[in-house]
Amino acid sequence: MSRPALGHQIEQVPPSGIRALANAAWAHPDAVHLEFGEPDWPTPPAIVDAAYRAARAGHTRYAPSAGIPALREAVCAKLVRDNGLAEISPDQVLVTAGGVGGLHSAYRAVLDQDDEILVPDPGWPNLASIALAVGARPVRYALDPATGGFAGRAGLEAVRTARTRAVVLNTPSNPTGAVWSDADQAELGEWAAKHGLWVVSDECYDQLWFDRPNTTFSVAAPMAASITAFSLSKTYPMTGWRVGYAVAAPATIARMTRVQETIASSVNTVTQWAAVQALSGPQEVAGQMRQAYRERRDAAVSAATELELTHTVPAGAFYLWLSLPDEITDTARFALDFLQARGVATAPGSAFGPAGRSHLRLSLAAERSAIVHGLSQLADFLRTERRLPR
Repeated sequence: MSRPALGHQIEQVPPSGIRALANAAWAHPDAVHLEFGEPDWPTPPAIVDAAYRAARAGHTRYAPSAGIPALREAVCAKLVRDNGLAEISPDQVLVTAGGVGGLHSAYRAVLDQDDEILVPDPGWPNLASIALAVGARPVRYALDPATGGFAGRAGLEAVRTARTRAVVLNTPSNPTGAVWSDADQAELGEWAAKHGLWVVSDECYDQLWFDRPNTTFSVAAPMAASITAFSLSKTYPMTGWRVGYAVAAPATIARMTRVQETIASSVNTVTQWAAVQALSGPQEVAGQMRQAYRERRDAAVSAATELELTHTVPAGAFYLWLSLPDEITDTARFALDFLQARGVATAPGSAFGPAGRSHLRLSLAAERSAIVHGLSQLADFLRTERRLPR
């Protein structure tokens, strides 16, 4: 009896290069973990307590596919309070399973088979892999190699084709830490509007900026047809709770809600009540985390400069984007060798696209001493391998 064949669509999605390194790191009990982008803060007790109260009160049944009204209203209040929107209504909000749930629903709502979507290079791997998973084609556009930010509309025009349907931006950026200026976002928005393209804005790191607030895309570029994906994972921090939200025009949210109905029906109800508390309750944690990451950023930049490690100075998120000598092209192999030799786990630049060649991403979501130790070990490892001058 022959076995039925599996589908081939998912074979187009490459495995995560970050996860591959992390799996190797977990085999080293004493490894210094600088590979993952996950806050090292616990979820605030008030948020945990809200989930407990919701469960005890019986809020454990199905929720509306777009999210419970209380959470959609809390999102609207937050967007006015923190993101500068003049007004917004609940029918412009979809509660999603983390930021990735919002991105997946956005892609499914605007892309058809073989449509092209422009994604940043370097960029978070899932921005490309979600496109492949839904049968679309990711096409990479180059970011400014010095800042990690927008390099101008010429770079977009160079890769646009008749199949291009949408463009993605990510600010604050993973992996470079760039925070796009209002002018850069407006320029991208004007270009997209001129060509009738959707803009998908990944704002997972929303409130985690260092030097100046990040402007949400829909405020900086109101002329563009856009979908913005937010997450509570990084700001609150709630990575394991799997809750976020997407914001778009009502008709777009209605389409995305139909997508979500086919995947998860709705985000789990207890988590949604926890999210209400996160968005509506005291907001000190975001400011405290921002200050802590800013201090770690400054310490990391100072150490990298002293150690003569070439780097991009991050303006948000919690990453340091490091340049390696040009001859190091297989960063997956290099990161594994570095882990095995020095016990320090980093994310290989190759995981973030072709522009990640000869780069490493180092997470600032760790103790300052661990970050400085990791940089010191990297500099010494490079010199030991005779890839830097002694």
